[in-house]
Amino acid sequence: MRVKICGITNLDDAMTAIDAGADALGFVFYPDSPRYLSPADAKTIISKLPPFVEKVALFVNVTADYVNSVCRESGCTLAQIHFDADEHFFSQLTVPYLRVIRARTLEDILAHQDEFRLIDAYCEAYGGAGKRLNIEWFNHVDCSTVILAGGLDPDNVESLKSYGFYGVDVSSGVEASKGKKDPERVASFIAKAKR
Repeated sequence: MRVKICGITNLDDAMTAIDAGADALGFVFYPDSPRYLSPADAKTIISKLPPFVEKVALFVNVTADYVNSVCRESGCTLAQIHFDADEHFFSQLTVPYLRVIRARTLEDILAHQDEFRLIDAYCEAYGGAGKRLNIEWFNHVDCSTVILAGGLDPDNVESLKSYGFYGVDVSSGVEASKGKKDPERVASFIAKAKR
């Protein structure tokens, strides 16, 4: 499984995740999040990263122009759209994107099966709540285009192996405190997801 470590707020955490084998890092451009980062601060971190690491920008309730502008300014290579947007919005994006499905029901996880998508548990807040999806919903579902998020940590990530998820996305499950990663939890999570 590929691994994204989300909620990166500093270079040390970014390098810890990369050194442990992370495939992608997530930068949160949602001002209400405790992991919020300005585009300029993200650019400072991203400019020091080695090549071949996906830099993912997370957005909530913004315009397509804002997404395009922040990705251009920060150096992010993929936009993670964490809200319900219409097809017109997606057609205006000039950067690759990942649709987020905040699932309340089994039917929700079946949406957009023709594309890669991130599936998270629905909650009133956006992201980082640590709420877990009902994993049984994925029985008999093709998970090869699904990135799973929500309530993941080093203790439960190995139990997902049999589902064949394309990847997993973690933030609060590998933190020492909000916005600060725990290097041991990061390393343990990545090692268990990939072995």
